[in-house]
Amino acid sequence: MIDRYFGISAAGSNVPREVRAGCTTFLTMSYALFVNPQVLGGAIVVPNAFPKLLVVTALAAVVGSLLMGLVARYPFAQAPGMGLNAYFAYTVVLGMKIPWQTALGAVFVSGAIFVVLSLAGVRQAIVRAIPQHLKIAVTAGIGMFLAFIGLKNAGIIVPNEATFVALGSFRSAPSLVAVFGLVVSAVALSRRVPGAVLIGIVAATALGIATHAAVYPGAHGTLVPFAGLPHGIAALPVWPSGLIGALDVRAALGLGVLSVVFTFFFVDFFDATGTLVALATKAGVVDARGDIPRARRTFASDGLAAMAGAFFGTSTTTAYVESASGIEEGGRTGLTAVTVAALFALATFLWPLASAIPAAATAPALVVVGSLMIAGLRDVAWEDVAVSVSAFLTIVGMPLTFSIANGVSFGVISYAAIMLMTGRAKRVAPVLYVVAALLIVRYVWLAG
Repeated sequence: MIDRYFGISAAGSNVPREVRAGCTTFLTMSYALFVNPQVLGGAIVVPNAFPKLLVVTALAAVVGSLLMGLVARYPFAQAPGMGLNAYFAYTVVLGMKIPWQTALGAVFVSGAIFVVLSLAGVRQAIVRAIPQHLKIAVTAGIGMFLAFIGLKNAGIIVPNEATFVALGSFRSAPSLVAVFGLVVSAVALSRRVPGAVLIGIVAATALGIATHAAVYPGAHGTLVPFAGLPHGIAALPVWPSGLIGALDVRAALGLGVLSVVFTFFFVDFFDATGTLVALATKAGVVDARGDIPRARRTFASDGLAAMAGAFFGTSTTTAYVESASGIEEGGRTGLTAVTVAALFALATFLWPLASAIPAAATAPALVVVGSLMIAGLRDVAWEDVAVSVSAFLTIVGMPLTFSIANGVSFGVISYAAIMLMTGRAKRVAPVLYVVAALLIVRYVWLAG
C-alpha cells in the first residue's frame, strides 16, 4: 500500500532508501531547531521562549513536510526558513516596531495568497515561462549557495572587514572535523556506497566527540567540546503556550502592514519557487515541457505550510534547499519527506540527542551536495550573451547576496532586458516580462 501510494517502485527506489534519505535531509536541516528559536527569541517575548520556539519550529516542520510528502508526494522537506526569520525579527518587529502577533498575521496572509495563486495556476505559469537555462542556473546557484553555507558553518570561510570574506584557520576544530567528514563523504560517494552523505555526517560527529573538539556552541558565541547529554537522551517538550494562535490577521490587513505582507510574499515566492524548481530538477521529476508534475499540489503545500507555521507561532515555513542532500541519497518520493516529519516530531522529545550533531558535521554534506548540483551547467549555451549573462548573474547572485530570491530576480531581469533590447522580444513568454517589471518595482520600492 505504501509503495503504491508514494510510487516508490515506479520511481526506481525502495523503502529503506527513502527512509535513509529522510534521515540525511533531517540531519542537514536539523540546525533549524536551534537557530530559528535564537533568531526569533529576540523579537517574540513569551515566558520560557527558547524551548517553546523550538517546539513550534518542529511542529511547523512536521506539518510542512507532511503536506509535501502526503499531498504533493515529493521528497522536499519544509521548515521555518532562514533569512525570512531574520527579516521577521530584526526588520519587522524590532526595526519597524510592529507587534510580533501582527507580523505572524502578515506571514499567514502571505501564505494564503500563495495558496490562491498556486491553485489558480499562476505560480506554474511563471515557472513554465522561465527558460531552461535559467532553471539550470537556479539549480547551480543553489548548489553554490549550499556549498557557501557549508564552508561558513565549518569555519573555512570567515568574515573579513577588508575583503568581506576570507579563508579561516585549518587549525580550528570545526574546520578539521568538517574536512574529515568531507573526505569520508566524497570517498564513499566515489565508491557508490549507499548512505555516503549520512556516513560522512556520523563520522564527523564521532570524530568531534572522540577528540573532545570544540565544535559545539557555548556561552557568548564561543565553541566548546561535547559536554555530554545533561538532560539525558529524551526530555518532554514544553507546550508553546502564548504562541499557538497568537497571530493577529486583522491587524496584518491594515494599510500600514501591507508593505510587510508584500515583502514576505515576494521574497518567499521567488525563494520557494526557485528552491522547488531546483529540487525537482535534481530529483529528475521535471517533464519535457519543464513542468513539475502535481505542481498545483506542490506549490499549494508550500503556502499551506506558511499558514500553519504562522498559526503555531513562527516565521515563514518554506521548502529547504537541504532536501537536496536526501535526494542525493536516493530519495525520490514523499516517503522521504514523511520520514523528515517523523524525525522532527521525535526531535521534540529527543532534542538533547539532536544537539549532539554539530554544524561542523553537517557542513560537509552541504558542500558535497552543492558540488553535485552544478553539473547541469554543461548544457547552457554560453556562447549566447543573453543566456550567459543571465545565467551567471543567477548563479553568483545567490551566494553573494545570501538569497535565492535575489539570484532568481537578477537572472529574470537581465534575460528579459537583453532579449528585449536585442530584437528578440517575441522569443520570451509575455508573463516573464510582467515578472521582470514587478521585480524592478520591488527593488525600487526597497531602495526607497
